[in-house]
Amino acid sequence: MPLILAALVLWAAGWTLNAVLANGPSCHTRPVRLAVPLIFGATLVVMWELVVRGAGVPAVILPPPSAIAERFAANLGLLWGDFTQTILKGAVAGYIIGNGAAFLTALLIDRSDWLRQGLLPLGNFMAALPIVGTAPILVMWFGFGWQSKAAVVVLMVYFPMLVNTVAGLAETSQMQRDLMKTYAASWSQTLWSLRLPAAQPFIFNGLKITSTLALIGAIVAEFFGSPTLGLGFRISTSIGQLDLAMVWAAIVTAALAGTAFYGVVALLENRATFWHASQRQR
Repeated sequence: MPLILAALVLWAAGWTLNAVLANGPSCHTRPVRLAVPLIFGATLVVMWELVVRGAGVPAVILPPPSAIAERFAANLGLLWGDFTQTILKGAVAGYIIGNGAAFLTALLIDRSDWLRQGLLPLGNFMAALPIVGTAPILVMWFGFGWQSKAAVVVLMVYFPMLVNTVAGLAETSQMQRDLMKTYAASWSQTLWSLRLPAAQPFIFNGLKITSTLALIGAIVAEFFGSPTLGLGFRISTSIGQLDLAMVWAAIVTAALAGTAFYGVVALLENRATFWHASQRQR
């Protein structure tokens, strides 16, 4: 009971501190914008520890964060191998191939009305396909290695990226396109000088969305067959052994990788679209 009361006091203190920072005169500065989510996250983790230990929750139901951190530190080599198999091979390869193919397809669609009318409606259909249904099929086609996981990722990221890129290429106004025509600009010159810069926010939005989809696709695909490596494999086998601390250690690894992946794309967006209104307002 004392630990639970301490968790409630901690929550009240964290809430008050964040409210003061978020509504204070320095609320728009970078240190405050970084401090608020860090304080919120740290408060939740410490509350988790206190409540689990105070209520005597069994480790097979929900291990405390200290046990998860201990298991994480004790298995860094194993988790690094899983990270390499799932992220650096399956997710990154599928991400590059899927987004690259979607971008090239968007350029073809931009040149062809019949392709736009024929292919884009399939996007909703393909996006609605359940990954638990398509993943085992692709594993059977491409084997148990990282190639099948990359194929699942390609399927997941292709149409979200395609839709965003097509929408971005259509972002320019008719007046802007007419101005390029008065300069006798070709399609490629108009694309490079006008339409791709205008489409950059949409393209990066697609890249950010697919960065998380790639990670999810690679992990879920490993549930249906993989070598004795991979975050999905580690989660499924550890659940069978009732080793919840190891399950959470693998989840933390995936979360850190996904956050870093998303952060890299967001940083590239900030550097490439610094001129856009959405970036100037930050």
